[in-house]
Amino acid sequence: MNVAALRLAVVLLLLSAALMLLGVCVGSAGFEDLLRPLLHPQIDPDQSALAEQIVLDIRLPRTIGAWTAGALLGLAGAVAQGLFRNPLADPYLLGSASGAALAVALALLAMGGASGMLGGTVMSAGATFSVYSGSLLVRLGLTGAAFVGAVLAVLLTLILSRGVQHTLRLLLAGVVVGVVLGAATQLVLLFSPESLQAMQSFMLGSTAFAGWAACGLMGVVWLLGVAIACALGRVLDGLSLGETTARSLGLPVASIRMVLIVVLAIATGTAVAQTGLIAFVGLAAPHLVRSVLSTGYRWLIVLASLMGAVLLMAADVLARWLIAPQELPVGVVTAVLGGAYLLWLMHRSTLAKGAA
Repeated sequence: MNVAALRLAVVLLLLSAALMLLGVCVGSAGFEDLLRPLLHPQIDPDQSALAEQIVLDIRLPRTIGAWTAGALLGLAGAVAQGLFRNPLADPYLLGSASGAALAVALALLAMGGASGMLGGTVMSAGATFSVYSGSLLVRLGLTGAAFVGAVLAVLLTLILSRGVQHTLRLLLAGVVVGVVLGAATQLVLLFSPESLQAMQSFMLGSTAFAGWAACGLMGVVWLLGVAIACALGRVLDGLSLGETTARSLGLPVASIRMVLIVVLAIATGTAVAQTGLIAFVGLAAPHLVRSVLSTGYRWLIVLASLMGAVLLMAADVLARWLIAPQELPVGVVTAVLGGAYLLWLMHRSTLAKGAA
C-alpha cells in the first residue's frame, strides 16, 4: 500500500468536505441569514421554507456538482496525459470541447437563439443565478447536444487518425478537428448573433447548471471511469515507458488505448455537458499531484480526480464570493488560477535549469 498516496487522498477528501461546507455558506445571502430561519422555523415558516430551498435545491447540488465535474476533468486529464505520454495533454485534446461548443451553438440556432433561454442574472431570495431560465426541456436539449457533440468530435478524430495505432497522428487529428469545429462554431454564431449571450455562458463555464440529477449522473460516470481507468493503470504505466516496451510486456496496446479514449471522451463529455467549458482543471490536477508525490497511474488517477474536484470547488466558491452578490464565471477563475500555476511551474523549471 502506498501510504503517502493514501495520506494525500485523505487530505483531499477533508478539503472537499471543508469546501462543501463553505460552498453551502457562500452566496449573496449570508449563512447567518439562512441559519436563523432554519433553526427557528416557527418564527417565519415561509422564510424557513425559502432558506431550506436555497440550501438543499441550489447551493448544495451546485457544490456537489462542482466536485463531480472537477473529479471527471481530473480523471480525464490523468488519462490523457498517460495516454499521450505528454504532461501538457488535457481532456479537450481530441476536439471534445470544440464539438460540444458547435453542438450547443447549433441547438441554440435551432431553438431560436437566446430568446427565452437566458434570464441573465436573476436575484431570488438572496441567491444569484446565471443559468438558462427556459424550460427543463430546453436545458436538457442543450445538455444532450453538448454531450453528443463532444463524443462525435472524438469519433471524428478517431476516423481522421485511422484508429488509435499512432499517437502522433491521433494528436494531430485532434488539433485539426478542434480548429475546424471551432471555426464552424464562430460561423454559426455569426449567422445567429442573438445566441451569443447564451453561448458565452456555456463557453465560460458555470456550475450553476448542475442540479441533483446532474450530480447523480456525473457521480455514476466518475465511479465507472475511475474503476475502468484504475484497472488499466498497469497499461498506462507500460505506455509511459514507450509503446515498444509496452508491447514487449505483452500488453494489447491498441485495444486498451481505445478503451481509455472511450473513458476520456465520456468523462469529458459528461462534465462539459453539465458545466460548460472549464479550462485548466484537467491539465493542472495531475501536475499538482505529481508535484507532491511520485506514484503509478492507479493512484495518480484517483488522486488527480480528487485534486480536480478540490480545484473546481475552490474556484466555484471564489467565483461566488469575489464580487458578491454578483458572481464570476467559474471558467474564468480556473483559467486565471491554472495559468498562474503553470507560469510559476515554468519559472521554477527555468530557475532549476539555470542553477544546474
